[in-house]
Amino acid sequence: MFAIIDIETCGGKFEPQRGRITEICILIHDGLQVTEKFSTLINPDCYIAPIYTNITGITNQMVATAPKFHEVANTILKLTQNRTFVAHNVSFDYNFIKGEFAALGYEYEREKLCTVRLSRKLIPGKKTYSLGPLCQSLGISNDARHRAEGDAVATAKLFDILLQIKSNSK
Repeated sequence: MFAIIDIETCGGKFEPQRGRITEICILIHDGLQVTEKFSTLINPDCYIAPIYTNITGITNQMVATAPKFHEVANTILKLTQNRTFVAHNVSFDYNFIKGEFAALGYEYEREKLCTVRLSRKLIPGKKTYSLGPLCQSLGISNDARHRAEGDAVATAKLFDILLQIKSNSK
């Protein structure tokens, strides 16, 4: 079982006062298909600078009444428990979530799988392995780029293709 995850943030790395998660989407994948979805904005409890609003479209007003991380932490724990944490550039998403849990006093550990690395291995020769161009080259559309749910759904479709390639190469 897999938890395909994408987050949006207001920083390049986790920092309690200015680099926090602003949105998360978790798709539960059973190895064949997505079976469950959790998606929410998150109030980062800090200012979202215009540079991040320009990338994601997420504003300070949008997150003002959203739950804070500690309010969704238990859901995140349950959804990712005993599942491989899958993300495109997994270290980014994983380290932010791990940082959010550390700020709450909890240790967060999950097995990880990176779709960038897996794509490089199974689909060699691409000019870039960035999510947008890679998905476009594979015919995967994403009408909500740089939003957690749009990118998570695109990652799940990419993951399906990668699983199929891996299965066919056996």
